[in-house]
Formats: sequence, C-alpha cells, structure tokens
Amino acid sequence: MDPVRVDLAAVPPDVLGLCERLRSREKRSWIVGGCVRDLLLGRMASDWDIATDARPNELLSIFPRAIPTGIEHGTVTVVVAGQHYEVTTLRGEGTYSDGRRPDWVEFVDDITADLARRDFTVNAIAIDSLDGKLIDPFDGRGDLGRGLLRAVGDPKARFAEDGLRVLRAARFVATLELALDPATEAAIALTLDTYRKVAQERVKGEWIKTMGARLPSRAFDVMRRTGILGVTCPELLEGVGLQQNKWHVYDVWRHALECMDACPADPVLRVAALLHDVGKPRTRAWSDASHDYTFYDHDRVGAEIAEPITARLRFSNEERARIVSLVRHHLFHYSGWTDAAVRRWIRRVGHDRVEDLYVLNAADLRAKGRDFATDLDALAQLKAHVARVLAQGAALSTRDLTINGHDLIRDLGLRPGPVIGQILDALLEAVTSDPSLNEREALLGLAREQLAAKGS
Repeated sequence: MDPVRVDLAAVPPDVLGLCERLRSREKRSWIVGGCVRDLLLGRMASDWDIATDARPNELLSIFPRAIPTGIEHGTVTVVVAGQHYEVTTLRGEGTYSDGRRPDWVEFVDDITADLARRDFTVNAIAIDSLDGKLIDPFDGRGDLGRGLLRAVGDPKARFAEDGLRVLRAARFVATLELALDPATEAAIALTLDTYRKVAQERVKGEWIKTMGARLPSRAFDVMRRTGILGVTCPELLEGVGLQQNKWHVYDVWRHALECMDACPADPVLRVAALLHDVGKPRTRAWSDASHDYTFYDHDRVGAEIAEPITARLRFSNEERARIVSLVRHHLFHYSGWTDAAVRRWIRRVGHDRVEDLYVLNAADLRAKGRDFATDLDALAQLKAHVARVLAQGAALSTRDLTINGHDLIRDLGLRPGPVIGQILDALLEAVTSDPSLNEREALLGLAREQLAAKGS
C-alpha cells in the first residue's frame, strides 16, 4: 500500500523554513502532535511543533537565538516573526515519579519510538517534512475517522505517567467531539492518585480550554463518570440526580450542563453557568403549600460555595469576582418593575455585570427543558427598560451624585469618617427613588436631615 502523504502547502512556510534549516545541517525533522491532528481534521492549527534527530546541543548551534525552554528534555523554542515554535529532539522517557515530568529521557533517532511516548493515538501522528509522508504507527488517523479517542499502548501506563492526561482525555472528548475508547475510560479511575498530584493551575487551564468546545458538557460528563470531578470539584456532584420542580425537566446537574452549553464560548462565563445553581442541593426544601420543591436563597448559598471553588482552581481575583457575582445575582424575574426598581437592580448587580447576566439568564431559561418563550419575552422587556433608565443618566453609584464627601465636610462641617459614606449611601437611595433630587442644594438639605435624625 502506498504511504499516505500530506500536502506540505498546508504547513506554514515558517515551519517548513525551520525544517529546511535542520535539513541544511543534515538533520531530519517531522511535524508532530496536535497540529497534525488538526490538519487531518481540517481545523485551524494554533501550535506547530517539530521533532528532530538533532541533539539538544546541536539545536542551540543550529538555532543560536532559541530559548532553551526545556533543554534538559531536548526542547527549545524558536521565535519567527513573533510566533513561537517548539523544536524537540526525538526521545524516549523513563518513569514519572512526580506525575508530570519524566525522571529521565533517552534521546533516540526513531520517530516511531518518539510517538510511542505520546498520550493519545490522534496526537501520535507525524508528517515527514521532506516529502509529506504520514507516520502513523498507532492508527491515529483511523481513530479520527472512527471518531474515537484512544490512549497509545496501555492506557493505565499512559495516565500513570502524567496525571493531567486523564483531564486532557475529557477535554478532547468535547473539543474534538470524539467518543472515549472503553479501555481508555476504564483506566482513568485506576490512575486518579496520579491525577491528584496535578497542580490546580494546570487543572484550571484544562477547564478553560474545555470551555471553548461546542458542547463542553461532553467533557464534564466524562469527568463525572470517571471520578475526575470528585477530585476536582465534588460540590458539583451534589446535584447529580437531584430532582428540581415543575419548572425544570432536568436534575440540577444536567441543568447546569445545559446552561453551560447554551452560553457563548466565553470560558469564565461558562464556568459561572456551570456553577450558577451549585447552591440548590443545600437549599432544597419541600413546600406543602405548592406541593413542590423550593430552593430559597440558593443564589446566595451558591456564591458562598463558588468562592472557594474558584480560589481552589486558581482563578484570578478578577475572574473569581466575576464568577461569584454572576452566581450570586443570576436569579431575577422581571415583571413590570418601576424605574426605581430597575435602578436598584442595576446598583445591586453592578452596571458592569448587566450584559453578562442577560446572557446567563437566557441560557438558564433555555436549560430548563421546557417552554421558555414567555420568560425570554420578559428578559427582552427588562433589557429595554434598563436601556431607557440608563439613557436618562440616573445616578447608579455615589460617584454619580452632584455632591461628594468633600462637599459634606466643607458645607456641613463634618469630619472625615464612616458617617460620610453612610450619608452618601442614604443620598444615593433617595436619588434612586427620585432622580430629580440629584441637585446640589437638594442633596445638602437631605444630608442635613440625615444628620439631624442621627443626632436625635
């Protein structure tokens, strides 16, 4: 059978240029890894990696400006026109006592031996940079055609080497829309002790990449089935099989996944969607009046649960604040609010969170599994009402008042202290109810009344 070849015109010229430089020094090179997989799938490849029989010291000679990012393992990073390309010496690997990096590597000359150390067959494919010949010793191309994700060789051995690989398996099920090979899936539960060694920053990185999938729920279903989620985020498992009420077709777990899938591919927003009802299991109560379950205060409880989860997963302070705020304020039901009520809602949730909440609420409604047209109409009415209120230029924070703390100190003879903030908050509440009060003399008059009341 003639070998399968790839048209090298699909490979970026800069990548071929690096291979040509290696060839000029009588070294062979292959394009390897995820970029080959994406090329075969007709997807846009983001990272292009090169494997070569050149030894590490030779790489630094051939590419004198290379960054020795992992030189002890044979990897250098070459920067061309602002793009970073990893060039790595062919290698075999020893044991992984830390569950992340090999204790030792052995440099080899055989591309097949190098591919044998990789995680999944779909990632263990190479292209010969000389003639485009496909090197596919583990039938990764066949697995792509079958829609299958399968470990290279013994899956238990592969997962025991690098604890993150089990989470990568879940991610690829979602991002590549592949089915997980049964033997590969069965090995995950047997290697969770290695997964427990993985740094939380790496786990967070996989979550973020997963959220770019069309249906990230595919990954989280794998995580639930295999025990990964029990290690990473057991709080979410409390919703598995937990019946809701007449407004919901799905249990709490499936509803969260449906909500996440219904959101656009904004990773942090999707994490908020995944966590938005995490407080429901701990607030569920039976109502004799409605003959149904209630979840009073689940938004507040959910925010309290989401805070340590996002901290544990090493989300940034800004990301954590966004996620926790969305969980806390995701629950609202618009029904002909007054302008003052709309202004109070904007103040409560934060002007900068309003657009996120629109998106999250729409996804939440769609994820109930029932007719949501009426609820979406109400959301559209809220959007229009908020737009009208914002167009009026109403004060939404103390910074929008026509007086500030300095005015209170100068005009009313107050001393700096907590009372300043208390009075400004009271003035903002008054202006929220009646925007016409947001004038200097009116506010000073109200401030005097506040002081008199405090004095009495």
